[in-house]
Amino acid sequence: MSVIVIQFVSLDGFVSDPDGSEGTPGGGWAFRHGREEVENDKFRLGATLDEGTLLLGRRTWQHFAELWPSRDDAFSRRMNAVPKLVASHTLTDVSAWAPSTLVKGDVVDAVRREPGDVIVAGSLGVVRALQAADLVDEYRLLVLPTVLGAGERLFPDGFPRTYLTTVSSEMNGIAAVLSCYRVDRTPQASSRG
Repeated sequence: MSVIVIQFVSLDGFVSDPDGSEGTPGGGWAFRHGREEVENDKFRLGATLDEGTLLLGRRTWQHFAELWPSRDDAFSRRMNAVPKLVASHTLTDVSAWAPSTLVKGDVVDAVRREPGDVIVAGSLGVVRALQAADLVDEYRLLVLPTVLGAGERLFPDGFPRTYLTTVSSEMNGIAAVLSCYRVDRTPQASSRG
């Protein structure tokens, strides 16, 4: 089982409101170069969606539940079919986008019980809980050439030192770069020389 975090990221490391759905003043920055830069399977999830579980926080799930059910292209069919876990303390009904299940109890415990890969899309609060529990195995970041200067960072100030291994990095469309990193949990030498 691997936990894979997928995020749209600005060049200066911010992940806040990439599609503008939160209505922030700087929101929508991910679409500056056109929708084709961010649509379809830009994170190269492929069969992982067929065999894994999608984990979303409340706001991301509500937004996705408005967008995805009416879409019918190949990637949308995968997104609609994947089992979804919803981390929320306020939602009571997640039937609007099946198959969705509310997480009962702690999201970290729920992830630990999952037998297959877990994909976390957006949902920064959920990502932070998994980061704190050292459960994130992989980051797939679609970096767009925009400097926001403010907002929420994927790795905020004070984040513990973390070593990553670059798995791949490739142009994705005309403006974006998809970079994939695995968390390196091997003991690090105290000095390199």
